[in-house]
Amino acid sequence: MKLGRPLFLEGEAGVGKTELARVLAAQLGCELIRLQCYEGLDAAGAVYEWNVQRQMMAIRLAEAAGLSDREGIAADIFSAAYLVKRPILRALEGLPGAPAPVLLIDELDRADEPFEAYLLEVLSDFQVTIPELGTIRAGQPPVVVITSNRTREIHDAVKRRCLYHWIDYPAAERELEILRRKAPGASERLSREVVAFVQRLRGMDLFKAPGVAETIDWTRALMALDAVALDPATVDDTLGVLLKYQDDIARLQGTEAAALVREIRARVGA
Repeated sequence: MKLGRPLFLEGEAGVGKTELARVLAAQLGCELIRLQCYEGLDAAGAVYEWNVQRQMMAIRLAEAAGLSDREGIAADIFSAAYLVKRPILRALEGLPGAPAPVLLIDELDRADEPFEAYLLEVLSDFQVTIPELGTIRAGQPPVVVITSNRTREIHDAVKRRCLYHWIDYPAAERELEILRRKAPGASERLSREVVAFVQRLRGMDLFKAPGVAETIDWTRALMALDAVALDPATVDDTLGVLLKYQDDIARLQGTEAAALVREIRARVGA
């Protein structure tokens, strides 16, 4: 934050990259503005677009009133009153008297490469250029957090403008502490068994290992079923909360899940 540089976070899905931005905004007492990236995202979805319907209505009203000053009408309809502000522009402008917001550019790897090129001006100078209005600069630069699940490589030009950090799966004790905060109603035994089970799964050759988000969801699902410890039947019934691919579920259900439960019980008991 002192350097005024964006933070670029990479890691597997569900390890807490988005949550880091949420917690940062909460600790700073500022607004969190989230831009969810997707294929085909452009400036109209990320920065701004003109309210064409209002502009057309204003033109018709001007014509009905007999106004013929085309330049005056054009200057009016291309004013800030007709501008639809998207997350990046909102983050650059901020709110009067409020601290600078946290701008979360989530899952940048889902967006196309041309959008990365557009971001360079934003990340370097905290400004955007709107042809009809000119350049808009941030009075207070937002705190920028960019996340990527590494489904593709992000261009070096973006990374050079950021501070880089890789978020890995947490160790068992750290994940247990996270679980105590996020699912405080779970029994200590259940929490320890869930963490040990998930940690064991991450060492297996699965198509998609469960993240911390799945650990939390699974614990809450087990609590909803009034479970106080793991048992093979409950594990079989709830694997769809923990694993998201049928091949992984089919591999574990039945005897392998039962064997894992016995191994976890013995380990936690010891």
